[in-house]
Parts: sequence; structure tokens; C-alpha cells
Amino acid sequence: MMCSSLFQYTRVWIPDPEEVWRAAEIIKDYKEGDPILHLKLEDESTLEYPIGQKDNPLPFLRNPDILVGENDLTALSYLHEPAVLHNLRVRFLESNHIYTYCGIVLVAINPYEQLPIYGEEVINAYSGQNMGDMDPHIFAVAEEAYKQMARDEKNQSIIVSGESGAGKTVSAKYAMRYFATVGGSANDTSVEEKVLASNPIMEAIGNAKTTRNDNSSRFGKYIQIGFDRQYHIIGANMRTYLLEKSRVVFQAEDERNYHIFYQLCASASLQEFKDLKLELLLTVCVCVCVCVRARAHARKCILSMHCTGVKDSHQGSIYKIIASILHLGNVEIRSERDGESCRISKDNPSLHHFCRLLGVEQDQMEHWLCHRKLVTTAETYVKSMSHAQATNARNALAKHIYAHLFDWIVQHINKALFTTTKQHSFIGVLDIYGFETFEFNSFEQFCINYANEKLQQQFNSHVFKLEQEEYMKEQIPWTLIDFYDNQPCIDLIEAKLGILDLLDEECKVPKGTDQNWAQKLYDHHSSSNHFQKPRMSNTSFIVVHFADKVEYQCDGFLEKNRDTVYEEQINILKASKFQLVADLFQEAKEGSTTSVTTSKGSKINVRPVKPSPKPPNREHRKTVGHQFRNSLHLLMETLNATTPHYVRCIKPNDDKEAFSFDSRRAVQQLRACGVLETIRISAAGYPSRWTYMDFFNRYRVLMKKKEMASGDKKVICKNLLETLIKDPDKFQFGKTKIFFRAGQVAYLEKLRTDKFRAACIKIQKTVRGWLQRIRYQRIRKAAVTIQRYGRGYLARRYVEYLRLTRAALICQKQLRMVRERRAYLRIHRAVVTIQAFTRGMHTRRLYQEYLQHHKATIIQKSVRGWMERKKFRRARNAAVVIQCAYRRLLAKRQLKQLKIEARSAEHLKKLNVGMENKIVQLQRKMDDQNKENRSLNEQLSTTNASLVAEISKLQKDLDLMRSRQGDSNQLTSLQTELERLQAEVQEAHSEKKRLEEEYRSEKQELEQVRCVYRNECIVPGGLHSHLTPGDLTEVIKSQNFAELDAERQRYQNLVKEFSRLEQRYDNLQEEVSLCVGVCHSAFCQPTFSHLLQEMGLDKAAMDIGVFMKLQKRVRELEQERRRLQTNLEKMEELAKRKVSHHRVPGLLSSSRQELETENKKLKNELNELRKAIAENATKNSNSPSSEVQDSYNVLLSQLKAANEELEARKEEVLILRTQIVSSAQQNVAANHSTQDWGYLNEDGELGLAYQGLKQVARLLEAQLQTQTRQHEDELEALRTQNEMLREDLERKQELISHTLSLSPDAQVEFSIQQELTRLTNENLVKFILRKISLVCLSQDLKELVEKLEKNEKKLKKQLRIYMKKVQELEGKQSPRQPELTRQVTVQRKEKDFEGMLEYNKEDEPLLIKTLITDMKPHNVSATVPCLPAYVLFMCIRHADYINDDQKVHSLLTSTINAIKKVLKVWCSSFFVSFRSILCLIQCSCIQFYGFMTHNTPKQNEHCLKNFDLAEYRQVLSDLSIQIYQQLIKVAEDIMQPMIVSAMLESESIPSLAGVKPMGYRNRSSSMDCDGEGPGGYTLVALIRQLGQFHSTMADHGLDPEIVQQVIRQLFYCINAITLNNLLLRKDVCSWSTGLQLRYNISQLEEWLRGKNLHQTATVGTMEPLIQAAQLLQVKKKTSQDAEEICSLCTALTAQQIVKILNLYTPLNEFEERVTVSFIRNIQGRLQERNDPPTLLVDTKHIFPVLFPYTPSALSLENLHIPASLSLDFLTRV
Repeated sequence: MMCSSLFQYTRVWIPDPEEVWRAAEIIKDYKEGDPILHLKLEDESTLEYPIGQKDNPLPFLRNPDILVGENDLTALSYLHEPAVLHNLRVRFLESNHIYTYCGIVLVAINPYEQLPIYGEEVINAYSGQNMGDMDPHIFAVAEEAYKQMARDEKNQSIIVSGESGAGKTVSAKYAMRYFATVGGSANDTSVEEKVLASNPIMEAIGNAKTTRNDNSSRFGKYIQIGFDRQYHIIGANMRTYLLEKSRVVFQAEDERNYHIFYQLCASASLQEFKDLKLELLLTVCVCVCVCVRARAHARKCILSMHCTGVKDSHQGSIYKIIASILHLGNVEIRSERDGESCRISKDNPSLHHFCRLLGVEQDQMEHWLCHRKLVTTAETYVKSMSHAQATNARNALAKHIYAHLFDWIVQHINKALFTTTKQHSFIGVLDIYGFETFEFNSFEQFCINYANEKLQQQFNSHVFKLEQEEYMKEQIPWTLIDFYDNQPCIDLIEAKLGILDLLDEECKVPKGTDQNWAQKLYDHHSSSNHFQKPRMSNTSFIVVHFADKVEYQCDGFLEKNRDTVYEEQINILKASKFQLVADLFQEAKEGSTTSVTTSKGSKINVRPVKPSPKPPNREHRKTVGHQFRNSLHLLMETLNATTPHYVRCIKPNDDKEAFSFDSRRAVQQLRACGVLETIRISAAGYPSRWTYMDFFNRYRVLMKKKEMASGDKKVICKNLLETLIKDPDKFQFGKTKIFFRAGQVAYLEKLRTDKFRAACIKIQKTVRGWLQRIRYQRIRKAAVTIQRYGRGYLARRYVEYLRLTRAALICQKQLRMVRERRAYLRIHRAVVTIQAFTRGMHTRRLYQEYLQHHKATIIQKSVRGWMERKKFRRARNAAVVIQCAYRRLLAKRQLKQLKIEARSAEHLKKLNVGMENKIVQLQRKMDDQNKENRSLNEQLSTTNASLVAEISKLQKDLDLMRSRQGDSNQLTSLQTELERLQAEVQEAHSEKKRLEEEYRSEKQELEQVRCVYRNECIVPGGLHSHLTPGDLTEVIKSQNFAELDAERQRYQNLVKEFSRLEQRYDNLQEEVSLCVGVCHSAFCQPTFSHLLQEMGLDKAAMDIGVFMKLQKRVRELEQERRRLQTNLEKMEELAKRKVSHHRVPGLLSSSRQELETENKKLKNELNELRKAIAENATKNSNSPSSEVQDSYNVLLSQLKAANEELEARKEEVLILRTQIVSSAQQNVAANHSTQDWGYLNEDGELGLAYQGLKQVARLLEAQLQTQTRQHEDELEALRTQNEMLREDLERKQELISHTLSLSPDAQVEFSIQQELTRLTNENLVKFILRKISLVCLSQDLKELVEKLEKNEKKLKKQLRIYMKKVQELEGKQSPRQPELTRQVTVQRKEKDFEGMLEYNKEDEPLLIKTLITDMKPHNVSATVPCLPAYVLFMCIRHADYINDDQKVHSLLTSTINAIKKVLKVWCSSFFVSFRSILCLIQCSCIQFYGFMTHNTPKQNEHCLKNFDLAEYRQVLSDLSIQIYQQLIKVAEDIMQPMIVSAMLESESIPSLAGVKPMGYRNRSSSMDCDGEGPGGYTLVALIRQLGQFHSTMADHGLDPEIVQQVIRQLFYCINAITLNNLLLRKDVCSWSTGLQLRYNISQLEEWLRGKNLHQTATVGTMEPLIQAAQLLQVKKKTSQDAEEICSLCTALTAQQIVKILNLYTPLNEFEERVTVSFIRNIQGRLQERNDPPTLLVDTKHIFPVLFPYTPSALSLENLHIPASLSLDFLTRV
């Protein structure tokens, strides 16, 4: 990296005390031996840099600009500290990239700002990608670990380390979040949620604020996430290391205790924490709790505990223990006079709350906090403790309780994350403290640095091992690389007689001290290179760690290592009445059962054969240092058994400023975390490595044409390198790569640049010479032409000059005379004008002065009057105020006197005199009123009975009248009725014409209003004033369609969510069936009881409620969509009718069909109304009007009988009509004539019959409206009654207030009088209302009976007429009857087939299996499109014809379930199922008027008559949306591996893309080189796949509209995936990639044009990608360029534009980087945009689908069913 000679313009790095390293450039050649190096700094100042052999060696060389900002530091040509630091600084400050690779290490710099790079779309983008393909990210490391675990079947570990505040916890949290998202549990046990929920709990109990970090982890943890064989999360396990217990009782300045304490204090006001008595602590904690939003964090912690299965009782116990620790810290210990003993006050509230919360005896705890027990061989002593000893004992107890609580919580979390499923592999995430050094370093810092020494040793050995494997894999001669080995430092700490051994030995000494231990350290390790003794201290020592020297103070080492807690205090806690408190310390003490965790995650309980003897003293247990050493060895064994992945977190500054970089702090951490050691190891060998193909593509410009003749690229590369680099040690040829020493790539880049520069100079020279020759010839020719024309022009101009000179003399003479005359006249007029204006001005000025004087006089008069009036009003108001104040004073005195009198006892006695007698009198009066009320009720019942008798009498009279009616006048009345009906028909025609005229006039008025509204509202500001009414209609229609699309989008999202929940339920049902061992049907509909059993009652109720709400909302949205669609179709229909409104062919048949449908609807509504009335009658059977209800039921039964008779008469009419038709046909056949049997209708009998039926329908509708009005009247009566009650209540309140103001005697009398009045009025009102209701009801029933009788009479008359006609025909045709007998029997099948198919109930499974389950695409490709749907609809028509609702329900349910089964099992049948279900929806939807307009009259006759399939239509529509979405998902899954390779990586334009030096990630074994990756996909393959999709959809008859929507969605997927990869990859953001991308997009557009899809919305989905390609190609330098970029990239968000500019990377030195100032200029211009904050495009977005209605020309009666379908069991009807 350093040379013996340096030349001018060479760029170097020199040391700097402030910036660590500073850039400079050599301005004078340097030769070996020169003492001075002449440099020029970046600020243009010069510097003479001294060069020495030892003190100042030659400076480091800088990398070329093309390598600055690389993703991987190992890709740099010169690998050294300044290059690494500069690259990190540039990426962090200029590009805002916080992640950078350094070989196998991911360097993460804390930005101190929330960045939008951790969303779910980013996780999806990194999922499945190779580590070197995307930009550095924590998700890339997690994906690499997950991929290697699945590929190599080996356990993985992610080691996250760094200083406090560097972001270790956040990095570990995001890594676990990635695993939870990518490897979610398959059985929906929410294990991943529990893993993520453990983070808030552990942060609350293990994190605290320090001077370096607001959320510093004060413990280390290693989380093992277990996976099964399908690599789904099945469980997890957590191990913790070295909790900083001393923080519980002591915090340094500007630091805090653990978060859980502040969260608890912030929540002290909550009801559940009232019992903790935390009010005493709020004075200390409340201010800081607000700062960290502790209350919100406390709620989050409680939710996390619920998620991890911590019971509410245990949560309460946990908070009690934490509160008790706070109270224990407030226990005041007072020293006695002798100084050797101490005591605690009896009434100390903190001790009382401590004992109460823990459930222990206060007296015992008070005693043993101040005393201790000494046990000897002979006897036991109780000794008092001094104040300092008691304080230390109290603090030790608090730390001990918190440590055990911490362990219990960790153990409980592990239980919640434990699973019985066998673990196949795991990924461990280690979040451990980094290297620490403070002004005062104690036992905790020693253990932390010891752990980092072990981790650094493991890291160095792993890096060395990877380098060795890489060399051996490429068959490169392996030379031993010397690297730093910190084993001597580790031996100093953990070896025999090391620091920890001496510490444990001193702890065993009865009177061991920190000073004695320090002296032993000096004696044993003074000769060690890693141990030093400070000069000015005898109680501290220095350890030379790999990162830095650290001085440790010995004070407190022994106490912390012993971790002594007196046994008497622990025994008191064991006897706690709270089970959790007792269990904490029982588990800590008992050692009879040991839980061992195996590598597979299962736990084994090991019990010894003999019980272990109870230790005589707690001091004989293991020390903290010994325990930590053992746990650290166990951790290292686990890490060595896994494949490690390293994340080194860097803290950029100590001030926690966002995107601020302190070079000195960064270098310290880079040295401490081993990043520079990785660089050094890489630089010691061959750091730069190229594949032969990449080397050939990059440096083939250095080859000669004859050298490239050979076809073997490897031989060509070898020959070139041997020619260019003479030293063979500078490179090595591997099996697949070329290895270079440091600096050789930069040398090759220089040669390549020089070759390009020479070629450019030669090209420029030639082009410039040619341009100059062309320019000279053009100038010479132009000069000759100009001279010729110039000389002629000069001659002509001289002649013209002579002629003009003579003319000028004449003109001058005349002009001077005119000019003088005009000047004189002008002066004369000016003098006269000035005089006139001056005199007028003087006069006006005098007038203005007079006028102002007059106005001033008026103003003075008004102001003086106003001032006097104002003075008077002020004096009057003051007098009024004084009077009011005085009167108020008198009133207050009087009120005070009255209050004193009212409170006196005598006054109360006067008020209560005679009160008891009055109460008795009131009671008697109330009894009298009750008796009177009963008598009134009896009178009411008598009245009701009389009314019932009267109704029965009326009924008898009605029957008598019916029996007396004769048949004599029927013919006359029938003729009269026919004439009346004909008149009504004429009136109807005239009314129709009148309505059409009104419609036409109203339409004209609406057009005028619309024009006005367009001018005033729709097109403000005249922007669209040029629009015509037709254009305006299109604008309104587009707005309606936009609203419709939005509604449809929301509706389809709900359908998608419902299908996802349904799929989730199916998965759960399959899993349960597999566990139980019972084979259930996978596609049957789950029953409600099954759902309740599986989900639980509460959850099921909640889910069903949510489902009902969603279904209701879906129906409302669908109704709104239908309404809008119907309105649109009506507008179009009205436009059509405007042209052909006089056409009436077929009107009679369509009107009859419409009236029949309307008649059926009215009948159904009438039946529902009857049912409702009957139910109300049964409910009100106990009321006084039950007799009236019974009579009403009798009338309803009679009405029902009359209707049944009416239906029978109608059927007879239809039979007669059929006979008439058949007779007419026979007559025609006998006479061989062409006459039509329609002569029967010459007199209009059929029309009259139709009018009669229409009249009946109108009567039924009138009856329904009457009943509706009755219900509305009853509802209005109830509302009126409610208002009366409300007014009565208000009146009573006023009476009460009035009563209270009266005297006691007057109150009693007044209340009695009011009560009597109320009872009388209520009884009277009830009686009147009941009587009125009965009378009204009887009248309504009479009217209803009369109407029904009239209808019955009319139908009987019409029936008699038809009977007479039939008899006349039979009489006429009786002689010819024998001749027609043979012809009657001849019937054509075409007339009998009505487009229906009949099947047996037991054949339904076979029908479904044939048409749906076993249907193959090739079976229906050659038949009628949508044949299965037509067959199913014909079967449904037959079930509707026979009125079999169970058959319809069964067939539709089986069809839906079968389609769902096909969707789940067989994906290749998507197109058939999709098209069939659409056709089925269309066939079932023709009942609507909007669809009937597209059908033929024969197709309209095929509508269902008895059933309304609206609900099934909704289910089928939802199923269609689900099929569409699944179709899109399958197509996207097929295309997704091809998109990135085809659009960004393949070279559609050969030799265009350049190649840059690769880093370790692109050349390491992390990539699966053996498998066929996506690199083989090209744009041709992608277009071919799109063509296959399009041809398949076209072959299966999909509608063109649906094909367009599918292609649009696929193009959106291409745009989203390509753009997301472009935004996450620095290597593809270049000018050549932009050109390549634009070419690929043009090829896709060409394919759209070939498929005639270029005019659809599909092209618009590619607009963001087109603009991104243009952004890569445009100039990015000046302010004008910035303005053009902002106007060009309208489809890209501001974040995307800035991200692309930050990622833009020049591939050659001739390209320029985008400057930071230019990017800031772009950001400033884009601030006005309201873009969404997301960076990436949502790849899961699906456009709302619109299913078009395509009218079918197919006739069901002519449908042919192929024999290949084996549907012989179906019978045509």
C-alpha cells in the first residue's frame, strides 16, 4: 500500500490530529531518500510533509474515485484505515447509508433517527435474495443466516456487538423481526409474536439510561430461535449474562435505574397499583417518567406479558416485588451512639410496605436487617451490624431480590416460547455488551471486556478460517498470515492463578480485602505484557486488551464477586405467604433438580442418586466470576458449533446527533470491534478477487485483437496479466477467480483509464481536424459569395445616394418652412391654455378653503355634543352601580338572617306539625283512586265484548249478502267491466304520451341546468369552458367510475381479507384432523358448533360479530355499486329511447312478464305482512283487544281461502288458453290454410283478461300499501305518545319545583290534587284510545273484505266468458274432430324443450364431479365456452320450475364447495373455473332489468320464477374475486424469479454494462453457485412467459376486459419488483443500466402493441420505472438539470428520487458523481410535494377488478351437450 517512489498528482492520506486522516495531493515527484514530501491539501494550501524511516513513513495511497462509496470495504483497491474511514464517512453523510459490508462483517452506524427502511415491503424485497445482490442491510444478514440454515442444515448465529448506544438492541430486534416475518409458524401458534413480545419485557427489566445511551442493555442475551424441517418457527430460548445488579441501588450522575421502576411510578395513579403505595416515591420519579413516556411503555410491557402468557396474578406479584424493592431502598437505618450497632424505627412506613408487599414478618425483617448470625463449630452468635454493614446488607438484599425476579421472568418467557415439537435447527441472536472503558472501571467492566476478548478471539479465528477455506477452494498456495492473537490476554484473566483465580482465592479468605488482592496481582503478573501497574495507585491495575488499555479500580471487586446475602434474610423471604416470592428463593436454594437444555431444545431433568448435603454457609457457593466464566465457555461452545454472522454497531458521535460523524470516535470503535483487523488480514493476502469473465469484460480494452482470437477466456486473462504485471507474486490464478495483491486493481484501473484517455484523445484529434477542415471550406465559399454580392450592393447604394441627395434638398426647404409655422402656432395655443388653467386653479383653491372651514365647524359641533353626552352617561352609570351595590349589601344581610332562622330547630318543628296525619289522608285517597281505576277497567272490558259481538253480527250479514246475489246480471256487468277496462287502456296510452312529453320537457330543462351547473361549479375558473355537453357527460361519467372503482377497491379488499380468514380456518381444521387421526372432508362447510369448540365462545362471538359487520358493509357497498350501475344504464337507455321511443313491438309480452314478476313480489310482501300481523297478534294475545285479534285472524283465513280460489281460477284460465291454442292449430292443419289462431283475440278477450290480472295486481298492491300506511300510522301514534309522555314528565318536574316552594301543608294538598287529576286523565285517555283503535280496525277489515269480494266477482265473470268461447269452438269443430286426431298426437321436441335439465338428488355428487372437480381444460376447450356453467344453470332452472328450494340450495352449495376444492388442489384449472363462475353469475343475474335489456325475449323467459339468488350471487361474486386474486398470485409467483434478472441484470444490449470491482459478499461462499439461479433469465424469457399467459387466457375464452386487467396487474408487478430492486441496489444505479432498462421497457411496450393492449391503462403502470430509467440517464449537475428532473419524475416520490441519486454510481472515471449540493437542491424543490413516506412500492397491491357482463347469444333450448362429458343421467325438460 506504500511505494518507494511517488509521482506528481498522486493522492495520499496523511495523519491529522482532529480528523484522524486528511486527504492531500503530491505536487512534486518523490524519490526514495527524499526527506520532504511536497503536498497540496484540499483547501489549496501547501504542506511540506517530513518523511522518516520510523517516525513518519510514506503516506497511504487513496483509492480511485470510482471505488469511493462501495458497499463492501474489501472491494477497495487499497485496504487501510484511512480508506475504510473515508468510505464509511462518505456513505453515512453523503448517501445516508448506515450499513456497509466489511468482508463477513456488517458495519452498522447508528443514525440517531428513524429511517423508513424496515417496513414489511423491505423484508419482502430482501427475502430470497443473495447477500451481495442487494444493498447492505441487517435484513440481508438475517436472510443469509436463514438461507444457509435451510441449505446447509447447520445452526447459525448472529453476533451483534458494539458500544453502549451504538444500536445493538435495535439491530437484534430487527433481525428477530425478520425471522418472525419470513419464518412464521405454520400452525398459527403465534410463536413469532411471543418472540417479539419478549423484547419490551426484557428492555423494561434489563435496560436503563446511561450517559451514552437512553436505552442501554445492562445485560447480555443469547436468543435461540428454533425451526422445524419446513423452517417455520416453533419456539425459542433465551440465555442471559451478567445482569448489572449494582444499578438497582446505585446510579452514576446523569444515569438512571432500570426502566421498570419508572414505568411503575408513572402508573401509580392507576387503580390496580393503588395498593403499592407509590405516592412516597413520586417526588423522585415523576419528572423523569414524563421524559421517557414511561406510562405508555408500561402499558406496552403489560400487553407483552399477556402475550407471553404471564397470568394477571403473577403480574400483580411482579409489580409488588418491584415496588417492595423501591420501598426497601427508602428504609432508613439509624446508627447507635456506640457506632457498632444500628436500628430501624418501628413506625418506618417503607419497611412496613416492604414487608406487606412481600408477605413477610416485619419484626423479623427489622431484626435481621440490623443483625447477623455467626455460626462456629461450638455455638451460634447473633451480632449487631454497624450502619455501613447494615446498609450494604440492605442493598445486597435488594439486588438479590431483583436478580432472582429477573431470572424468574426469563425462565417464564422461555416456558412460553418452549415447544414439544422436535427442533430441526436454530438461529441464535447474540446481543451482548461491547468493549467499555470509563473513568471508573469496576468488576462489571472487567467481565464485559473479558467477554469481548473471548468473542474477538473467536472472530479472528473464524476470519482466518474463512480465508484459508477460500484459498484452498481456489487451489491457491497457502501462505501463513500473521494475525493478532489475544490468547495471552485471555490466559491472564482465566488461566490458573490468573486474575479470576486470584480473585476467587481472596474471596475465600475470611478477612480478604481488595488491597490484598491487588498486591497479589502485582506479585504474580508484573512480568506479563498485558498487565501493568499504575504509577500513582496501589489499588488499581491495567489490562492491555486488544482494543485499548483499561485501568480497573479494585474497590468493590471482592464484594461484587462474592455477592453475599445473609441467609437469615433469605429464610424470611422463603416463608412469605405469597407463593411467587417463596418460589423465587426456593428454586435458587434447592439444587436437587437440574434442568439441562440439549442442543435440540428439549429439557431433561437430572436428579442425583443421593441427596446433596446442605451447605453450611452460603459463602461456599460459586462466585460471580466463576459463574460468568462457565456461562461464557458454554456460549463460546455454542457459537463454535454454529456458523457465525457478525454485526458491528458503530456510534458516530457522543452527542446523539442525527447523521453526525466523529472520525476519532469511529476509529476507536473500528479498532475495538475488529473491523480493521479483518481489513488487515484481507490485505495481508490477496484482497482483490475477480472471476475470469468479469475480468475479461472489464479489461478487454487492454488486449490486442490477436490476443482475443483464442476462445478460452482463462488463457486470455493469464496472457494479459503476465504481460501487464511483471511481478508474479502480485497475482495468483485460482480455479474460478484471479487473486490480486493490494493496489494491483488500482494499477489496472490506471492502465485502463490511460487506454481510454489515449483513445479519446485520438478520436478527439481526428474529429476536431475534420471539423476544422469542413469549417474552413464553408468559410471560404461564404467569403467569395459575400464579396460578389457586396460589391454589387455598394454600387447600387451609391447611385441611390446621389438621387436621394437631390430630393433631400427640396424636402428640407419645404420642411423648414412648415416646421417654423407649426412652432409658432403651438406656442400661441400653449400660452392661452396656461392662462385658463391658472385662473381656474386659483378659483377652485379659494372654494376648497371655504368648504373645509365649513366642514370643520360642523365636526366641532358634533364632537362637543358627543363628549357631553358621554360624560352624562358615565355619571349616570356610576350612580346606578353604586345603588346596585348598596341594595345587594342589604339583600345579603337579609338572606343571612333568613338562613339563620331556617336552620333553627323551632322552625323545623313548625314545618313538620301535622305531617303524619296528612300522609295517612293521602294514603286513603290513593286507595280510593285505585278502586275507581278497577271499575273503569271493568267498563272497558264490557265495551270490548260488545264490539266483538257487533263484528260477528256484521260478518253474518256479509255472508247472507253473498248467498243472495244472483247470476242474472253477470253478463251485463261483465260487458260494462270490459268497456271500462278498454277505456282505462286508452287512458293509459294517453297518460303514457303525456308522460313522454313531460319527460322530454324535463330533460331539456335538466340540460339547461346542467350547463349552468357546469359553468358555475364543475369547471371553476373557466378552465373547461370549451367542453360540450357530451364532453361534460363523459367527465361526470369518469368521476362516477372513479368513485365506483374506489368503492370496488374497498369491497374487494374486504373479500380478500375474508378469503384469507377462510383459508386460515381451513388450515386449522386440517391440522386438527391430522392430530386426531380422523379423516374429515377438506371442503365441507364448518358448522357453528364446531367453530365454537375450536375458537372458544368469546373469540367466536367476537369473530362472528366482526364477520356480520363486514358482510353488512359488503352488501351495502354492493347495493351502492348496483345503484350506480343501474343509474348509468338508465341514462344510456333514455338516450336510446330518445331516438326510438315510438317503437312498441313486443311491448305487450315484456309488460306482461314485468307485471307477473311484480305480482309475485307483491304476493311475497303480502305474505310477509300477514306473518308479521299474525306474530303481533300472538304477542298481544294477553291484551284487552285479544277478541278483536281473533276475529281479525278469522278474516285473514277467509282472505287466504279467497286467494287460493283465485289461483285455481287462474290455472283454469291458463288451461283453457292452452286448449284454445291447440284447437286453433288443429283447425289450421285440417283446412291447409295459413290463417292464424289469433282470431280468437279479435274482440280483445285476451287483452281484457290481461287487464283483469293487472287490475288484481294493482288491488293487491293497494292492499299492501294500506297495511303499510296502517303500520306507519301506528308508529306515528307511538311517537306522539312518547312526546306526550316527555311533556308530561317536564310538567311534573315543574310541579315538583312548584310544590317545593310551597309550605308543607300546601305541598300535601297540592300533591294529592295533582295525583287525582293524573289518574283520572290517564284512565279516560286509555279508554278513548282503545275504543278508537277497535273501530278503525273493524272498518279496515270491512273494506278489505269488500275489495276481495269484488276481485272474486270479476274473475268469475272472466272465467264464464272463456267457458262460453270454448264451448262455441268445440261446437264448430265437432264434425272435423276425427280427421285431426292423428295430427294432435304429433308434437315437435323443439316446442316441448324449455331449456331445463332434470336430475335425481342422488346424482348431484356425480354432476359436480363431472362438471367441476374432474373437468380438465382440454375437455372444454373445443366445446361451447362456459358449458359447465350453462349446464348448472339449466339444472337450477328445473329446480326453480318444480319449486324445490332444497334442491337449489344443495346444488349451489355443492358447486361453491367444489370450486373452492379445485382452487385449493388444482391450480391449473384456474382459467376454466374463473370463466365458468363468471358465466354462472351472468346467467343468474338476468333477473335484473339492467341485464334483461341485453337478452332476447326467449332468454328473458328463462329467468328464475320462484327463487331470488341474490345471496348466492354475492357469494359467487366473492368467489370470483378470490379466484382472480389467486390467479394473479400464481402468475406473479411464476414471474417473480425472472423479473430482476430479465429487467436489470441480463444484457439485452451486448457489451453495454460495465463491471466494477466486487467485494467479499459477491465472491464468497455465501452465494449458491452450484444451483441454477435467476441469472439465466433474459428479457426474451419474460416476454415469452407473458405471451403464454395471454394465449392461455385467450384460448379459454376469458373476456378481453379481464385479460386487460390481468396484464395490467402483471405489468404493475414487473414495475414494482424492478423499481424496488433498483432502489436497494447500488450496483445497478448507473447510466448504462438506465439505457438498458429503457430498452427493456420499450420491448415490453412493443409486446403490448402486438397484443393490441397499448391503449389500455397497462402502459401507465410502467411510468415510474420509465422515469427512473430517464433519471439515470439525464444530466445531474446544474440547477436547470434539477428543475428538469423535478418536472420529469412526477410518478416517483421525493424519497425515491433522492434515493436513486444517492445510489447513482459511475462505472468509469469519465462519468461524474452526483454532488451532495445537487441532491440537497432536489430535496428543496421536492418539499412541496405531498408524497407518501414509504420508499418502496407495494408489491402486494392488487387493482380492483371489474367483471363485465357479456350478453350471450346462446339459446338454452338449442344447447348441445357432448357425449364425452358422460352426462347421460340428465334429462331434457
